Amino acid sequence: MTPPTPPKASPKPAATSTGRRPGWLRWIFRVFLWIGGLGLAGGLALLLVIGVALAMAYPNLPDVSDLADYRPKLPLRVYSSEGALLGEFGDERRNLTPINEIPTVVKDAVLAIEDTRFFQHGGVDYKGMLRAVLANLGRVKSQGASTITMQVARNVYLSSEKTFTRKIYEILLTFKLEHLLTKDQILEIYMNQIYLGNRAYGFAAATEAYFGKPLKSVSIAEAAMLAGLPKAPSAYNPISNPKRARARQLYIIERMQENGFITAQEAAAAKVEEIKIRSGQDNTRVHAEYVAEMVRQLIFSQYGNEAYTRGLNVYTTLNAANQDAAYAALRRGIMDYERRQQYRGPEQFVDLPKAPEEVEDAIDEALASHPDNGDVMAAVVLEATARKIVAARANGDTLEITGDGLKPAQSGLSDKAAPNIKIRRGAVIRVVKTPKNTWEITQLPEVEGALVALDPRTGAIKALVGGFDFDKNKFNHAAQAWRQPGSSFKPFIYSAALEKGFTPATVVNDAPLFFDGGVTGGQPWEPKNYDGKYDGPMTMRTGLAKSKNMVSIRILQAVGPKTAQEWVSRFGFDAEKHPAYLTMALGAGSVTPLQMASGFSVFANGGYRVNPWLIARVTDHKGRVISENPPPAVSDLPRAIDARNAFIMDNLLQEVTRTGTAARAQATLKRPDLHGKTGTTNDSVDAWFAGYQPTLAAVTWIGYDKPRNLGSRETGGGLSLPVWINFMERALKGVPVMETTVPPGVVNVGGEWFYEEYARNAGVANLGLENRGTASSPVAPQAPPPTEERNRILDLFRN
Repeated sequence: MTPPTPPKASPKPAATSTGRRPGWLRWIFRVFLWIGGLGLAGGLALLLVIGVALAMAYPNLPDVSDLADYRPKLPLRVYSSEGALLGEFGDERRNLTPINEIPTVVKDAVLAIEDTRFFQHGGVDYKGMLRAVLANLGRVKSQGASTITMQVARNVYLSSEKTFTRKIYEILLTFKLEHLLTKDQILEIYMNQIYLGNRAYGFAAATEAYFGKPLKSVSIAEAAMLAGLPKAPSAYNPISNPKRARARQLYIIERMQENGFITAQEAAAAKVEEIKIRSGQDNTRVHAEYVAEMVRQLIFSQYGNEAYTRGLNVYTTLNAANQDAAYAALRRGIMDYERRQQYRGPEQFVDLPKAPEEVEDAIDEALASHPDNGDVMAAVVLEATARKIVAARANGDTLEITGDGLKPAQSGLSDKAAPNIKIRRGAVIRVVKTPKNTWEITQLPEVEGALVALDPRTGAIKALVGGFDFDKNKFNHAAQAWRQPGSSFKPFIYSAALEKGFTPATVVNDAPLFFDGGVTGGQPWEPKNYDGKYDGPMTMRTGLAKSKNMVSIRILQAVGPKTAQEWVSRFGFDAEKHPAYLTMALGAGSVTPLQMASGFSVFANGGYRVNPWLIARVTDHKGRVISENPPPAVSDLPRAIDARNAFIMDNLLQEVTRTGTAARAQATLKRPDLHGKTGTTNDSVDAWFAGYQPTLAAVTWIGYDKPRNLGSRETGGGLSLPVWINFMERALKGVPVMETTVPPGVVNVGGEWFYEEYARNAGVANLGLENRGTASSPVAPQAPPPTEERNRILDLFRN
């Protein structure tokens, strides 16, 4: 049997395009696996690197726990007794404001432009960061990725450099801040820490700097303008760049509306609201620059540099209304004096171009170096004739000066005026507005002055102006200027005489005196009365009222210069600054206006010596009292002179303001409780008035820093007394008239007051009548002064 034939194997199919596809897929798949693996490995490596970097960086992060008790640099602020701001010192102008006191409109404006999702994200806005990365890769304008928390981290702890390392630190700090603080705490720090230009840190300070108002009263339009500042404080500064600030403000208003913070109606109203931007000098603030500087020095001596960063608030004894009155009165008195002086000519001459469009720039450039001095303003002359001046101000206003407004500078308008005096086109001049709302040409005064007022019962300083203008001359003439007091010093000599048996009724001869070389030890000395006239025998009361020099010299002769020197030290004067010579009777020593106010306070308060003081209390930025200085009780004050001495001197000084050289005081103010003494030194170098009402002692002084003649007709009664009257008119408004209580040991006989033991002619009845016209005295002649001192005295009083 034949076996079956096995079947033939099928031939192997040939490769086709369809058959090769799985191989390619496997190859592609393997490629993608390799790429994915490499990517995953790279990602893990990157994460590992970042993790290591974070692990290494985290321990080096600053401790942010102190932000839980946020204490930024806060300036030293000085206030009046009522809380009016007088000055502030520190690199950073800031008002620390709790978040619950920041208006919602301000917070909304900031969130709308800086970080809309602030309350939703955890500190880092990942969407914003992705937008920023894509924008940077595409080299287009960044959309912004820094959240408010990140800005806080950067502003408080980091620099503003743009590096990858700094960004890592910023993110890490952001996480720490978000973990440690609440959103409100973070927002509070931001609102107080961020720099907003014009030395203002935080929105409260910026509101004051740009709008001159408190943060709580800002409108939507103002809030939007403030919110535009964090991005670029200089670029969007409403003072220096108003157009850019306005454009950004409008954009922020739109953002506020888009985010539902304000309605369409509110947005429309905000866009058309007119905002008053504060620029130039702040005329609303109390002018107490000299006081603020005194406080700064006192606080710095105690706290050092911390004084400018701790946020100390210093409340002074100053009364804001009295300070305003003092500032205005002194400036008015000095400017009235300046009107009587020869015109010294324009401050500068500039070449004004002919093209009108170039003139404005030239004026701005010229006036930049001649800033306004309060109400004494600078202007550039455009036209000048004998009858009219046309001038331009820095703000673009044009003004005309005609008629009486030209009189102070008549010599500068004359055809014969010297080139440096001549007022012509391009001249930089000073102008001031008159009470009639017209313009008057003037000039910055060269003369200086001071006014200081104390409460004579406690020594508390109520007003102090140390010069015409602090920016022009920072020397504090009220506290630092040692000047000769002239006749205003005579009351202290008279006070010493009362203890030697003199009475207001003692008759003293007002006759010429001559001291030959045998008495002076050198050259002869022949003092004179101010007016050169002699009225013969008169009472001591009349002698003081008329300020007779011969009467004062004879009294000092009788008392003894050494005794008088010791006596005046009771009032707080330095004995060594009042040499024990007869010239002391004419005020040849040295005093400050503040010393004089303290000295006259002794007469005003019944005989107690007061020490001037200025700081009432110091608080921290939260209002907690650090130190406090309550006014001293009268019983705690040292007695300087007996009460009856003070009473009689009070009565004599009242006579001066009633019938004497200061009679204008009672005549103008219509009140009898005014007391004081005028003072004019030799050659009219210093002009004084020192006086008081029982609740307020005030002293005014006018003179040149480099002593020189004020003018042959200028006296304390004509120069300083009007300043004192103008001040007292406002300061005593509403203050009732006071009568002085008669102390024990004083009696009135025949209408005159006496010490009880001298009431029956037991004291000195007369002086200088037995040998008229000579230097007679009931006491032995004094030893002549040393040659150097004698020559100084003779120089002072030589005719």
